[in-house]
Amino acid sequence: MIQISALPAFTDNYIWLLQDHRTQRCAVVDPGDAAPVQAWLAAHPGWVLSDILITHHHHDHVGGVEQLKKATDATVYGPASETIPLRDVALKDNDRVSVLGWDFDVFAVPGHTLGHIAYYHHGLLFCGDTLFAAGCGRLFEGTPEQMHTSLTRLAALPEDTLVYCTHEYTLSNLKFAAAVEPGNPDTAARLEKVTVQREAGIMTLPSTLALEKLTNPFLRVDETSVKEKLDERNGTQNQAPSTVFAALRAWKDKF
Repeated sequence: MIQISALPAFTDNYIWLLQDHRTQRCAVVDPGDAAPVQAWLAAHPGWVLSDILITHHHHDHVGGVEQLKKATDATVYGPASETIPLRDVALKDNDRVSVLGWDFDVFAVPGHTLGHIAYYHHGLLFCGDTLFAAGCGRLFEGTPEQMHTSLTRLAALPEDTLVYCTHEYTLSNLKFAAAVEPGNPDTAARLEKVTVQREAGIMTLPSTLALEKLTNPFLRVDETSVKEKLDERNGTQNQAPSTVFAALRAWKDKF
């Protein structure tokens, strides 16, 4: 059985740690800083870091790769179309990789960056900065249409899929979600719960796709309540889903 836990990094990043207790091998996802991973390895003698999975090239996701690679000789996986430090395996859409005995499907999810990828194993999604709990990543390189397509693809996965994104943005995202859908009882309930969790210093991840579909406005651009709020703000009507998404993302950028 593989155990998944979070190693906090910087102010709000999570480095996901996958542990195979049968072999004492482990893997990490998006180690922006080597120190939390090295501290964990030092505290758990006998464990070997065998794999490093990267979703995209931003420094807070790859900054620790070189140090970890040199110290452990782990295999580094990352998107083929981005510059990833010391990458061993370049991944494209619909590739499949085996990590700790688990097969992961690779999805191209452009938007936050053009080469961004996600890793999916039945019931688990490591999606970097594409899909967040109650939100999505900023569009640094891609278009709104690309990000909307990427999110639609992820939303089509089974509803019980656990969403392992890489930032603790849930509270601020839910405040925006409540502004978009003030009448959504699921969003109100989640905001109340997450407020209490964060005040107690409790992590709000992973989420589930079922919960995201109920409370994440970026997955709800087809909902009348979301479209009406944007019509009211922008003086437009009956927009296509990708246009609704673009207006929503532009609003969130200034929220």
